[in-house]
Amino acid sequence: MAWENHTLSSNFILLGIFDHSPTHIFLFSLVLGIFTVAFMGNTIMVLLIYLDTQLHTPMYLLLSQLSLMDLMLICTTVPKMTFNYLSGKKSISLAGCGTQIFLYVSLLGSECFLLAAMAYDRYVAICHPLRYSVLMSHKICCLVTVSSWVVGSFDGIIVITVALSFPYCGSREIPHFFCDVPALLTLSCTNTLLFERLMFICCVIMLLFPVAVIIASYVHVIMAVIRMGSGEGRRKAFATCSSHLMVVGMYYGAAMFIYMRPVSDRSPTQDKMVSAFYTILTPMLNPLIYSLRNKEVARAFMKVLGRGKSGE
Repeated sequence: MAWENHTLSSNFILLGIFDHSPTHIFLFSLVLGIFTVAFMGNTIMVLLIYLDTQLHTPMYLLLSQLSLMDLMLICTTVPKMTFNYLSGKKSISLAGCGTQIFLYVSLLGSECFLLAAMAYDRYVAICHPLRYSVLMSHKICCLVTVSSWVVGSFDGIIVITVALSFPYCGSREIPHFFCDVPALLTLSCTNTLLFERLMFICCVIMLLFPVAVIIASYVHVIMAVIRMGSGEGRRKAFATCSSHLMVVGMYYGAAMFIYMRPVSDRSPTQDKMVSAFYTILTPMLNPLIYSLRNKEVARAFMKVLGRGKSGE
């Protein structure tokens, strides 16, 4: 009953990230522009890979899942933030808050393991090209993809179950633009130290284990590339690896900064800036860095455009 009185009696208030000053209006417009590019870029990637049978390979299947995760991630936070900013209403229900927490925690966890799978795919393709069809078969690729979604969802269930079991009293104001667990914990009436330690352990598993797989994969890839006799092959391999490592560095660096620090060391302003980076900016950069500059993707895009023109 006390839990109901404290937690269910009223909505939470999202303080947001922008006010209505000219500078913040410009920044809000910039965020909407980034959201539009991210939404369109990731949607195009998912549709192209689905429609073009020549892209039905393990690498592009993983890329399509990355785009789908990014699409869902950016739609989890930005539409609600936009509605609150334009309407002047800052409230979010407990159910809405719980939905946001579950979705972004699940998606972040799934993407961590998917990026590790993508690194392994590049390792097999470059270091063991003759065995690629065996080591990265369609069945194995589907198994890895499904496992990424399942592990991420399991992490989301654990976090949302524990986070919403705490009583929240006093201030209902969350110093963030979406329901982020570390920001929500600051409103709890009880000691959340045990849960913070649980989150840290989850982060070690969800972040550091995939990072170890990625580092090991790319160490072998780089060594194989250096031994390549063809200058063109070396250039292509380095270009692919550098783009992948750029995304990995941005994504994992921001996630570790947010989730592997104690609540006492947090700054709301810093958390909001870094969260905006990996929940808004990274989903826009992923299709640009990974896919849209890829020749096969460009060919598929022109092919689909050609179909559209011939059908008119």
